[in-house]
Amino acid sequence: MIARQAPVNQQSAPETNPPAAEDRDARFFDNRQKYLMFVNTCNEKRVTANRVSRELSEIQPKPPAARIFDAGIGDGTVLSGMLRAMHCHFPTMPFYVVGKEISLEDVRLTLDKVPDRMMEHPATVLVLTNLHYSEAPWLTPKSSANKERLIWREVALKGTCSYDFEHQIADLQPFLAQNWQATTGKSGNPTYERPVVLVMYREDHKFLLDPEIPRQDEARADYDLVIASQPYRARASAQFKAQKVIAPLSRALRSSGRLIGIHSYGQDPGMDIVQRIWPDDHPFQTDRLSVLDAVMKEMGPEAAHYDFVAGSDARSIFRYDMHTLPNEISSTIGTSTMFAAWNAAVYVAQIDDARLEKATLDGSYMEATREALKHHGGLWFNNESYVISRR
Repeated sequence: MIARQAPVNQQSAPETNPPAAEDRDARFFDNRQKYLMFVNTCNEKRVTANRVSRELSEIQPKPPAARIFDAGIGDGTVLSGMLRAMHCHFPTMPFYVVGKEISLEDVRLTLDKVPDRMMEHPATVLVLTNLHYSEAPWLTPKSSANKERLIWREVALKGTCSYDFEHQIADLQPFLAQNWQATTGKSGNPTYERPVVLVMYREDHKFLLDPEIPRQDEARADYDLVIASQPYRARASAQFKAQKVIAPLSRALRSSGRLIGIHSYGQDPGMDIVQRIWPDDHPFQTDRLSVLDAVMKEMGPEAAHYDFVAGSDARSIFRYDMHTLPNEISSTIGTSTMFAAWNAAVYVAQIDDARLEKATLDGSYMEATREALKHHGGLWFNNESYVISRR
């Protein structure tokens, strides 16, 4: 049974326009510039990290380490924020942290944040991989062919300061450029060319961390916390989200482990901008209740071993904002602000490039953006969260 504390306000509209094949990707891959503009002009990553950190008080790590899985690290902001919070909650406990990411550029951005984390919390094993959701928690490809092709790289960082770690991590760039490549799979979705697992830890803590350093073909899941932040396309069906992403990740939890799922909710100024151009567009058709219900059906009898918590709107729905100066939303709104707002709105709503190109031809999108910003006094978005815990 799905536990919730209050009715959910969002409509669970039927999927009148089932997603096309290219829309069923587990992650939303789009123009790199749009992605970077979004993450640098909105505080979604920081706010998400704060929401996820609330779950740390609910987990019960067991020796020899607290075990965390991030199902899509992106630029590493959420993960690094989580590691700061974890150090605050468990300052003397070893950490085993696995992050999944198929994008080479995002892996590079994440690695830029690693030296400081290794410095503050030296008892950390950090693993990055490009494996699929059904493989990554166990660090093992499913097919025998991919098992033979798996590239397993272990790096023991020498030294005692972040400067030392930074230079050794920078030396990994040629390895990443050669091996961390994506291609298009049979379904049209991005997939890895070769499976890769990169294991990092501090050499001066190897003795302490030895029980948690994964060995090829011997890795286990059993995570205390799984972070599933924006791990699928908004327009994908609830069945797809459950079968391909959330159910496999839920099976990777240990006893008392928790999965926190986060996705876009809508009903915000961002959707106001989108619907001024496309009045009939409704990208967020599967709310948290729909996803949880689909996961229960997908897991079948296994679901009896889990609790599915949708929570109240007050607890589950949270807001993040686009950065603007106090006087920036006035009678005259700068072009750069409107471009940033338009980009953020269409990025969150996952509008495809074909529709974007058509909408920008007559310039009406700028007026729609300006009117929405003035009406709301700024731009913000809503995400919603849910929790699955293993009994």
